[in-house]
Amino acid sequence: MIAARCLSLAAERVYCCFTKNMTIRAGIFSFCTLLCLALTATSQPSATHDAAEIRGAMEYLASDAMQGRASGSHDELLAATYLASQLRQIGIPPAGDDGSYIQNVSGEFNFRQGKKQWNTRNVIGMLKGRDPKLKDEVILLTAHLDHIGIGEAVNGDNIYNGADDDASGCVAVLQFARVLAHNKAPKRTVLFVFFGSEETGGQGNQYFLQHPPVPLHNIVANLEFEMIGRPDSAVKPGELWLTGYDRSNLGPQLARHGAKLVADPHPKQQFFMRSDNYALAKQGIVAQTISSFGLHSDYHRPSDDVEHIDFTHMEQAIRSMLGPVEWLANSDFKPQWLEGKKP
Repeated sequence: MIAARCLSLAAERVYCCFTKNMTIRAGIFSFCTLLCLALTATSQPSATHDAAEIRGAMEYLASDAMQGRASGSHDELLAATYLASQLRQIGIPPAGDDGSYIQNVSGEFNFRQGKKQWNTRNVIGMLKGRDPKLKDEVILLTAHLDHIGIGEAVNGDNIYNGADDDASGCVAVLQFARVLAHNKAPKRTVLFVFFGSEETGGQGNQYFLQHPPVPLHNIVANLEFEMIGRPDSAVKPGELWLTGYDRSNLGPQLARHGAKLVADPHPKQQFFMRSDNYALAKQGIVAQTISSFGLHSDYHRPSDDVEHIDFTHMEQAIRSMLGPVEWLANSDFKPQWLEGKKP
């Protein structure tokens, strides 16, 4: 609209001032044309703008002020509130409790040491699909918002910031929300969920499965984003890996549609069973985790901080998945577990 008006004004100036010096008219036209192009360019999201959003969100979530976002803590609630505010700003409608983004998680839950009372929270936003036939099918994009808080000091630092684990995944999900909200609404419904208390055994995902905002059988696929803030030297530069790649046909289909996605190069680590996706997978949902964790020595240490994030890699990783995620949200493809591979 702005560009069209600029060109119109330029044309009026040229033709209405026909008797004036042609050089002046040409100069005015050129100036207006350049102005139009500049305005049009600035109205579109740029790589530089994306990079600033990514870095800004990382610097907040993984800052010392967040005290490591310990599971079930007030600091985890601050992280949840921040992520909810970002979804609001992006334009993703809430799907938590009472018209909010926060799903309050309270009750008795399974822990590795047994059952106990716990309170945590999930953050949920929902972008409803536009296609009459596909809008009830749901693509679930997730990350976990907590980390392990304050712990034993290492080199004088006792704040376990959790930049890679998993502020990086949360920021990736926010970026997917921005793109999907900015463009035409997808055919399928997309849920954006940030789970609480993953580090203590997945109490957030347990509650989500008991109180889903949509029927569980409507969830076609879940992609969890976990630790994408650094490259993994075990795969090629620019590549991400998918846990349980050989368990379903989801990974190969995403790769066919542009994802630089390969099989998990660390099968002995059993990462497929070590994130929120596994709880959903046990319910029959094709749920897998995308990562580039290269087994770095900063895992669960205070040195997992923003200073060690490779932002060039992280930005490229997120950008490489935008197209495949959009395809999945607009496709009628339904991932399936391969024979004998369902958890």
